Amino acid sequence: MRLGVLDVGSNTVHLLVVDAHPGARPLPAHSHKAELRLAQLLDGDGAIGAEGVDRLIATVQDALQAAEDKGVEDLLPFATSAIREAGNADEVLARVRAETGVELHVLTGTEEARLTFLAARRWYGWSAGKLLVLDIGGGSLEIGFGLDEQPDAAVSLPLGAGRLTAGWLPGDPPGTDAIRALRRHVRAQIARTIGEFTRFGAPDHVVATSKTFKQLARIAGAARSSDGIYAQRELKRESLEAWVPRLAGMTTAQRAELPGVSEGRASQLLAGALVAEATMDLFGVETLEVCPWALREGVILRRLDHMGSTTP
Repeated sequence: MRLGVLDVGSNTVHLLVVDAHPGARPLPAHSHKAELRLAQLLDGDGAIGAEGVDRLIATVQDALQAAEDKGVEDLLPFATSAIREAGNADEVLARVRAETGVELHVLTGTEEARLTFLAARRWYGWSAGKLLVLDIGGGSLEIGFGLDEQPDAAVSLPLGAGRLTAGWLPGDPPGTDAIRALRRHVRAQIARTIGEFTRFGAPDHVVATSKTFKQLARIAGAARSSDGIYAQRELKRESLEAWVPRLAGMTTAQRAELPGVSEGRASQLLAGALVAEATMDLFGVETLEVCPWALREGVILRRLDHMGSTTP
């Protein structure tokens, strides 16, 4: 059957259409993406303003039309941290439902981490052993660790690249004091969670998902996206540590000229790099592998599992 996943994230609204059935690998058929940056549309009270809600509704309507055009039979709509933490989340969800007919399921941070972990586990299989899975989104950082398909430990921290850029890094490029303050903040937040993971021992394989990690790996020399999803892509902490001060001295326009960095994400790359560097350092990770599957695939896989369990 043809499934559609509608992901209302902190940076983008992304419709992923796949051909899938229980027991088979989901095959991507279409991708429809629009940059919305909900995390940066919050007002002083932490609410999404009227203009932001209007833009969200229009974007969801466009995605619905794309889903219809591509013959989607079942749509799985969900939202992450930007709506989850908005002061007027209930009002936003009600307007979206009333004007589009879409009932957005708001994932908790822990659900995000668990679904992303599931996707990584299915991609790498049981032979990968204990996995440590990292994901830097626009609004939050998710970390999952475990041996099975459900992680033994999973946390979500408010350390998304978009959120941190908007709240901590004014200026283009930002000043040294602002960068240092953000670095301290990020490391303190992550350090509080280390004990939840280290009690399970060391991971056998460390993987990362998300656009941020893909871009950081690319500028550090990993394969291009045009090389396909099966090309192995790694990010070494040594390379990342060398890139952080370089990114700090660049303007957004200069970062956008780097290989694999989109213009829309260039402003967030420094904050994302600081989070990635801190996570790898505090967890003692020298090298990680970038996983092609992430949250959206996790949502699809969970749905397929449920379908399979009800099949006679």
